[in-house]
Amino acid sequence: MLSMIGLIGGLALLILLTMRGMNLLIAAPLCALFLAVFSGIPLFPQLAEEGEASLVGSYMQGFSGFVASWFLMFLLGSIFGKVMEDAGAADSVAKWVVDRLGVKYAVLAVVTACAILTYGGVSLFVVAFSVYPMALGLFKQANLPRRFIPAALAFGSVTFTMTSAGSPEIQNWIPIPYLGTSPYAAWEVSLIVAVFMAVFGYWWLKKMIAKAVARGESFEERPNDPKVDQDHLPKPVMGLIPLLVVLVVAFIFHDSLEHSALILALLSGVIATWLCNRRYLKNVWESASAGTLGALVAIANTAAVVGFGSVARESAAFQIAVDAITHLPGDPLIGAAIAISVIAGLTGSASGGQAIALPILAPTYLDMGVNPDQLHRVVAISSGALDSLPHNGYVVTTIRAICEETHKEAYPAVAAVTVITPLLGVILAILLFSLGL
Repeated sequence: MLSMIGLIGGLALLILLTMRGMNLLIAAPLCALFLAVFSGIPLFPQLAEEGEASLVGSYMQGFSGFVASWFLMFLLGSIFGKVMEDAGAADSVAKWVVDRLGVKYAVLAVVTACAILTYGGVSLFVVAFSVYPMALGLFKQANLPRRFIPAALAFGSVTFTMTSAGSPEIQNWIPIPYLGTSPYAAWEVSLIVAVFMAVFGYWWLKKMIAKAVARGESFEERPNDPKVDQDHLPKPVMGLIPLLVVLVVAFIFHDSLEHSALILALLSGVIATWLCNRRYLKNVWESASAGTLGALVAIANTAAVVGFGSVARESAAFQIAVDAITHLPGDPLIGAAIAISVIAGLTGSASGGQAIALPILAPTYLDMGVNPDQLHRVVAISSGALDSLPHNGYVVTTIRAICEETHKEAYPAVAAVTVITPLLGVILAILLFSLGL
């Protein structure tokens, strides 16, 4: 009982403190301490029995493990975005889009850019770093409230592309070894659901922005925004080339280097940006330094939340919760969707939810005769719903570190397009499967 209070209370406290703007490097360890005390987890490794988890040990293992796995990608992604920004390449692309398509397509341009990069295999975090400068320019040109930029970035990255058939993102690949499927499992239903999420989510996002504009909201410049001379920008193609270089290099080396391909792709993007726009880039090393600081803040915030999730997984309540929701009665597809969604919400991670639940769900449901392709698609789509609660690492990084917004201002729109829209998507998928599609 006390462990359950610790798990639910710690998660609720983390969400509350995140929404109130507390520094995550303080909030996450504090909430992990709350969870550990109520769950009876020893605070220090020296107080734990041999083989027993401790608060400090588990937290730092999760924290350092994430940094070790993703630091270079965060670093190069941030530098790439900053170099694109300082060279005016992102603004040039933004201006070209607005001039050709009109301001009403500014949001669509941001969403589309994120979707292309995500489906091309570029990491979600890196996509946010890379596209943000262009998004800022587009929203400025269109005079739209900048608090909706995180929602536009997230919608194009973690919804209809991340979990769709054929996507190279890990959320679509984790089920394969457990279910014996392929990344194209149930592609027909996946296509229908992806189109639904893209159309519905975009309509909802545009509606929220239109309401804000009708209330008098507009783009507000900030002192630290890049100052770009609109009359002396590089040609738009010079901004598109680096983005294409990142996409192509990541695609070419994805199979051989896996996620390490992003290191090569982003480094190539930085070099391509400098080669194409060097006469517009005043000091590439200053831009790289600024990007480095941004990367440190972003990865520290995300790792702090990952550390909390690592402690949560060691609590007795977490094990009880996982056992309960992975043995729900009724339709196995509905049970799988609920299990994956809840665990992803508890850990703040779509991939984490799958990795924890699939070893339990897969053998049981396959023995029951559940279609593995259908289960694969339901698992993938449902993992991308409740994972986007306020404490999710990607959400925190995008809102706080990259876009420099507050959860209070930006998160409601993010929740609409990354939590509610995917939930409707998984409901639609289960309905289509029940109809025999």
